[in-house]
Amino acid sequence: MSTAFIAKEIFDGEELHTGKAILVRDGRVTDLVEEGGIPASYRIQHVNGQLLAPAFTDLQLYGGNGKLFSTELTVESLEATYEYCLGGGCTQYMITMATNSIGKFLRGFEVVREYWSGGGKGLLGLHLEGPYINPAKKGAHLEQYIKKPTAEELSLLLEKGKGVLRMMTLAPEQCEEQLISMLLAEKVIVSAGHSNATYEQAIDGFYQGIPAATHLFNAMSPLQGRQPGMVGAIYDNNDVMCSVVCDGIHVDFASVRVSKKIMENRLFFITDAVTEVLHGEYQHVFHEDRYTLPNGTLSGSSLTMIACVRNAVEKIGIPLPEALRMASLYPARVLGMQETMGRIRTGALADFVVMDEQLGLLQVIVEGE
Repeated sequence: MSTAFIAKEIFDGEELHTGKAILVRDGRVTDLVEEGGIPASYRIQHVNGQLLAPAFTDLQLYGGNGKLFSTELTVESLEATYEYCLGGGCTQYMITMATNSIGKFLRGFEVVREYWSGGGKGLLGLHLEGPYINPAKKGAHLEQYIKKPTAEELSLLLEKGKGVLRMMTLAPEQCEEQLISMLLAEKVIVSAGHSNATYEQAIDGFYQGIPAATHLFNAMSPLQGRQPGMVGAIYDNNDVMCSVVCDGIHVDFASVRVSKKIMENRLFFITDAVTEVLHGEYQHVFHEDRYTLPNGTLSGSSLTMIACVRNAVEKIGIPLPEALRMASLYPARVLGMQETMGRIRTGALADFVVMDEQLGLLQVIVEGE
């Protein structure tokens, strides 16, 4: 079906438009035209709300709606997580597994394939956060599974995870250069995190080709006057992108503001969201606005992507167009998919969010439906 979407304002990922219509056919944008230029073959759909924008992308969350993927390695867990994502305006997501056994990772690969073969939507692949991290910065990760990588084990993950393993968070100081090169050669997005790297070690990792870093400030060596650490290396490298958990709990809003001034378009949002689970190896207890381990260690957020955008605008003072890019275009850029995601342009996915003047989410449109 060919549909022309008309909204009061349209944000195309770069600029705002009024008096325009988005032409969509077969789940893709075919053009952005003046309202008077809509072809007769297109069905017109007026969208209620203040603003229509590209839908969001979340590169790190662990589950949703009561299903933690690593605890319940099932298609149903992925379906529940997708529904959670949609509730926050996110139509593309990377399911994440924290440090665990290799056996569980291998089963995770299989379940992702089952989800896809059954027509499951929105899932970009699997993000392994660990196990090759630094135990000194383990955070809520299980130390018994933390290890240094071997070529044999990494080859197994790459072989069994081919087409599924899309991203891996690791500590560069724990990994030999040749092993990082193995991941990069297989087009796995390597992200530096849960790391106690010195500034020099972190910079070396970035020069080796590591393109990203995971949840700025959390579980990484801090910026200090005589020891710039991982945070200093991220600030100082003009190519590395980094995620941030914008809830005012994982990171103070003032720290996000300062980081945004330094990093500009290299900073993007993730939710790092978990769900309450009171059994299994990873237990998350809900406390009003966050999740912790039973011992009180901060273990995940209760964020949605639309909440990240609202916090950025209302608590930090980031202009709305830029906050929207941090939730859509910039994550797409990490994936190398900025031509088809995070923008409204010819050939892009017809995934949109519709918001009111208070940045409340009114509607999520997936593949033009």
